[in-house]
Amino acid sequence: MSESRLPGWKDLTLGLAILEPMSARNNLTGSWRSERPVWDHTKCIKCGVCQMYCPEACISQDADGYFQADMDYCKGCGICSRECWTQCITMQQEEV
Repeated sequence: MSESRLPGWKDLTLGLAILEPMSARNNLTGSWRSERPVWDHTKCIKCGVCQMYCPEACISQDADGYFQADMDYCKGCGICSRECWTQCITMQQEEV
């Protein structure tokens, strides 16, 4: 009986999604979104937890220190809303 072995990570073929470093910025993934994050600045304490957990790294601070998502890249995954412990971010249906 021959022993089958899984390939090591160095033996795997390169995926087709990202071909070179930093190329993800070339894809405007915001068009995938069905919901968008909306911040309530009366609840926001400017902690930055939303920014840390955003898988697209599309959340930044404005001049007043509040956070906002770049809608060209926000997929509407809702992770920022789930991780916000002050519950200042709500996900709202995207308008068509």
